[in-house]
Amino acid sequence: MPSVPGKLVCVTGAGGFIASWLVKSLLEKGYTVRGTVRNPEDPKNSHLRELEGADERLILCKADLNDYESLREAINGCDGVFHTASPVTDDPEQMVEPAVNGAKNVIRAAAEAKVRRVVLTSSIGAVYMDPNRDPDKVVDETCWSDLDFCKNTKNWYCYGKAVAEQAAWETAKEMEVDMVVINPVLVLGPLLQPTVNASVLHILKYLTGSAKTYANSVQAYVHVKDVALAHILLFETPSASGRYLCAESVLHRGEVVEILAKFFPEYPIPTKCSDEKNPRKKAYKFSNQKLKDLGLEFTPVKQCLYDTVKSLQEKGHLPIQPKMRSPFVFSLRPLLGFSVIKPICEFGPPH
Repeated sequence: MPSVPGKLVCVTGAGGFIASWLVKSLLEKGYTVRGTVRNPEDPKNSHLRELEGADERLILCKADLNDYESLREAINGCDGVFHTASPVTDDPEQMVEPAVNGAKNVIRAAAEAKVRRVVLTSSIGAVYMDPNRDPDKVVDETCWSDLDFCKNTKNWYCYGKAVAEQAAWETAKEMEVDMVVINPVLVLGPLLQPTVNASVLHILKYLTGSAKTYANSVQAYVHVKDVALAHILLFETPSASGRYLCAESVLHRGEVVEILAKFFPEYPIPTKCSDEKNPRKKAYKFSNQKLKDLGLEFTPVKQCLYDTVKSLQEKGHLPIQPKMRSPFVFSLRPLLGFSVIKPICEFGPPH
């Protein structure tokens, strides 16, 4: 595909789950992409070089969110910036300050480069965590997580996402940068990167025998392809503004395991809830109308779950034909490039 005239864009944290799909989608649409990574030569980024169009239109740049000059160099000359990079840790010192400073640095560099628009990847974690919200209230782009609640519950992922997004809005206003924010819920779908990320681990644990029960909680889901396309849609639509909640469905954990069991009955999927004393948690209401109004069609959650498991099989993270109800349990830790972060996987009501 020929390149899009004048459409050089930067994707920060290009090797991540969402970012990899974003890079893939941008290349398919003819964009030239500068992807920032910590080490362009690291084998964990090799999947990016294998994407169609990567040889001609993908440049991997060494950059660090805390190194303004490296970001300035990566962003200079770009028409747009997709800021997807963010620390993933349950350590508040390693999560909050780097996330805030990184967002500020990206927007400052974007202002200096006079880019047309910045699309910031935030999270439902910056939207949902508020114990005082009326359970019948529809969760939408006007909602913000309660920072005190996040701190008191040590949910540093959600706290970091919220304060980083707030800092980004303040900096964008100050620097007069056109910024749009996308707030995805738990993102599932096929892996492009070689390692299993925390959101996909949420499903993998139900298939390996490591989870004997499922939690009495709910979770919103969205397909990674939809998230990638939503980013591009927000960049390409001049009228897009503000925040955009990116979600397809809210399911109880019990519904998730039921769907998995129907598609993949050969795996030791849990059938019991860890909390059978209390009433079953109810799904919260949300609105994804803003993205639908821009023309985004969401992939059904059942397809999302199916695609996730098939990818885990194809990548070798899950045996394709295990014995029925086999007692096997294997460690998930070697599959990950980082520790398991509970708050990422558990945005739903506290349990």
